[in-house]
Amino acid sequence: MLSPVLKKNDKQAKLLIGMVSFIVFAVVVSLGKIKLAVDLGFNPHFFAKLNAVLNSTVAFLLLAALIAVKQKRLLLHKRIMLVAIVLSVLFLVSYICHHLFTGDTKFGGEGTIRYIYFFILITHIFLAAIILPFILFTAYRALIGEWPAHKKIARITWPIWFYVAVTGVIVYLLISPYY
Repeated sequence: MLSPVLKKNDKQAKLLIGMVSFIVFAVVVSLGKIKLAVDLGFNPHFFAKLNAVLNSTVAFLLLAALIAVKQKRLLLHKRIMLVAIVLSVLFLVSYICHHLFTGDTKFGGEGTIRYIYFFILITHIFLAAIILPFILFTAYRALIGEWPAHKKIARITWPIWFYVAVTGVIVYLLISPYY
């Protein structure tokens, strides 16, 4: 097993993870009410493309990290997961920028594709809204070296995070013609 890199402090960790999760959730929810009319000098839908690239990269990294841990390559797993977390933070910044500068885009598809799109979108939004504290608690348990607790929560976190990353790309592919 890898050595812990943080000293255990569950009370402080819960408070910090709760605060970060709440603030991120509040910011994302408020995006529907705010649009900045600023000329960026480039098409702000660039952020949506960047989001799709980041999401697809995170999905790939999550698969690679799963393979690494199954092969007992724990240091590689740790490094891959840290990169996935950093890219997810960059995604969040890019997501906020996209919505601040473009506002909402209405889906124009009709028929069956409309139902498919909204099913994917709704499940994606719901799971994206709840995944952040799971990711942070999973990382925290690993960083303090609580491997059984890390493994237990990772079995919940990983599939949800993977689903959110993959469906983020699908949502982008389905909505991008309407930008």
